[in-house]
Amino acid sequence: MMTLLSLAGLLALWWVVATFADSRALPAPPAVLDAFWRDTRTGELFFHLAMTLFRVAVSFVLAMAIGAAIGIALGLNRDANRFFDPWVILFLNLPALVVIVLAYIWFGLNEAAAIGAIAVNKIPNVVVTMREGARALDRNLSEMASVYRFGRAKTMRHVVIPQLQPYFAAASRSGIALIWKIALVVELLGRSNGVGFQIYLYFQLFDVAAILAYTLAFVAIMLLIEFLLVQPLEAYSTRWRIRPA
Repeated sequence: MMTLLSLAGLLALWWVVATFADSRALPAPPAVLDAFWRDTRTGELFFHLAMTLFRVAVSFVLAMAIGAAIGIALGLNRDANRFFDPWVILFLNLPALVVIVLAYIWFGLNEAAAIGAIAVNKIPNVVVTMREGARALDRNLSEMASVYRFGRAKTMRHVVIPQLQPYFAAASRSGIALIWKIALVVELLGRSNGVGFQIYLYFQLFDVAAILAYTLAFVAIMLLIEFLLVQPLEAYSTRWRIRPA
């Protein structure tokens, strides 16, 4: 209830400010809604949203899989961590725009380059988060698993993964927020479809209402993913922490 009231308050504030500003640079909610329905009726909105979601989903899976594997390996191996730590720091501080431009120059203006550029920008963040998780593993629990002869698979499932889950959840949540923002830049610079491409198109036309319509539509989808998928999965995976009163 409080969330709905907060959003209603933000909408009201936007409407009041837009009314007093009376400028094309800040359209009121009805103008944004008109732009939304216009592109919904033609099917353009759903097509471009779907293309961006596709790139976000593939990039997210790649970044989480590769970043988690590297991060856990570095967290468990001190020598490897000391050797590769400068690499991690370098990629963490490499501007996303540079990665995107280089990917397009080296591999061309194609889908693989776009998805790869998005994933590469996220992988270092996942590495750092999962490395800290691997460092924080409880050695006593690992020794207990060894004493009771759990085996590698059982130890991974019941000892290692539950301890890494909070770090994986943190990397996932921040990853979704970062990846879709990078995806828009990737589409703006080198794709002919997607939300980023449409925003660039409407920027040239100075159609702020359409820009806001596409932006808010995609933000709404990401919020639905957060509330309907990410949070329920996180609650399910941490159910073992709940203790009876």
